[in-house]
Amino acid sequence: MASDTRHDVRYGFGVRTRFPYDEAVALTKEKLKEEGFGVLAEIDVKRTMKDKRGIDFRPYVILGACNPPLAEKAFEAEIDIGLLLPCNVVVYATDDGGSVVEAMDPDVALGVVGERPDLAPVAAEAKERLRRVIDRVGAAG
Repeated sequence: MASDTRHDVRYGFGVRTRFPYDEAVALTKEKLKEEGFGVLAEIDVKRTMKDKRGIDFRPYVILGACNPPLAEKAFEAEIDIGLLLPCNVVVYATDDGGSVVEAMDPDVALGVVGERPDLAPVAAEAKERLRRVIDRVGAAG
């Protein structure tokens, strides 16, 4: 059973769960799909740290999530917006056998382009969808 404990940071929002890492990754991917996100990239940080630095690191994955209709709107507004895409979602193991699942805050990420009324609704919808993903992961179980 998961415990819905908020785990927000200045540039994102998340939840700390009792789910083991592998279960949390699978659940996160499932909830992303339910909100119209596909995973374009999956970076295994643990493996990368071992391969490139020779160090042991906790299980940690970065999921590059994309909602194609939202991405299309963002590209129509600002062709260079690809520098800020996709939306990153991370899952990492905690010392107590649980996991943390966090999503970047699209308002913060897209905020670097300045006051853009054409991008604000895209960021707001992406944030709402990612917030639901995080909430559903926290409520699962």
